[in-house]
Amino acid sequence: MKRLTKKEEEIMNLFWDNGAMFVRELLEHYDEPKPHFNTLSTMVRTLEANRFINHKAYGSTYQYYPVVSREEYAGSTFKGIVSSYFNNSYLNAVSALVKEEKITIDELKELIDQIEKGQ
Repeated sequence: MKRLTKKEEEIMNLFWDNGAMFVRELLEHYDEPKPHFNTLSTMVRTLEANRFINHKAYGSTYQYYPVVSREEYAGSTFKGIVSSYFNNSYLNAVSALVKEEKITIDELKELIDQIEKGQ
């Protein structure tokens, strides 16, 4: 799955949070200064070309909706990071989190307990 740019991710978050929208509705979710309608419309069509969203036609206007869930995208992104930076090893990724003190040993043990209880 292609990685989203920061602006594309911002748009996808609006779709994930609000569901199907027309571009004019999407524009309403932006603070001032709002992006230009045509710029936003172009970005939405790019997201559609990259298969993150699709549309339903209403006459000559389109209502767009996400076809990739936030969870699917997050999982794909994490997989790409593990592949690129940790030699495809989730163990190396978790090990790096512990070494960088982003997760404590106690939190890791708690996670293991949760996983064992869930199985």
